[in-house]
Amino acid sequence: MRAVIFDLDGTLIDAALDITSKLNQVLAADGHAPLTLNEVRSMIGDGAKVLVERAFAARGTQAQAQNFERFMTIYAENPVIETVIYEGIIPALETLRDEGRPLGICTNKPMRATQEVLAALDLARFFGAVVGGDSTPYRKPDPRHLAAALAGLEVTDAIMVGDHANDMNAAAGLGLPAIFCTWGYGEGKGEARAEHPAELPGLITRLG
Repeated sequence: MRAVIFDLDGTLIDAALDITSKLNQVLAADGHAPLTLNEVRSMIGDGAKVLVERAFAARGTQAQAQNFERFMTIYAENPVIETVIYEGIIPALETLRDEGRPLGICTNKPMRATQEVLAALDLARFFGAVVGGDSTPYRKPDPRHLAAALAGLEVTDAIMVGDHANDMNAAAGLGLPAIFCTWGYGEGKGEARAEHPAELPGLITRLG
């Protein structure tokens, strides 16, 4: 029975409203117009630093180190105001846990923010290993980032579940199967495709 490694934002939780609000505060501090929710959704997936860089690039300028630091400070103050768990995720996690599958998270979100979000939403209880975007020198799509999550669970075989090409490519780099979640922010193609979280246990069973 394979372990299961999940992405976080866009897979387990929808954090786009909180990210957009805080990113727009950083832009406003430098005199820039706000971004729309859809604009920010398309920027999520490669970690906070890249997110800030993309936001400032969309306003025709280059982000500075203090912009990233300001975003992280503002976000860390309260990362869960409008962030929600996707409907169907909790029952899916409960099913997988009851099957005895080791569960982990591999996210490009910084570790401090990841831990705060998991605690606030009472999700940490499901996961035996959590690897954030600054937990290793590597980030998805680098397969070494995903390998760190496997090591944390003390397993060598797993199924990756995510909403972004980074997740699919990290899994492919380790020769592991992946499930692409259509409800998230990105695009990608895995060995299976989930249209709703309720489909995850069945798809995972099919993949082993």
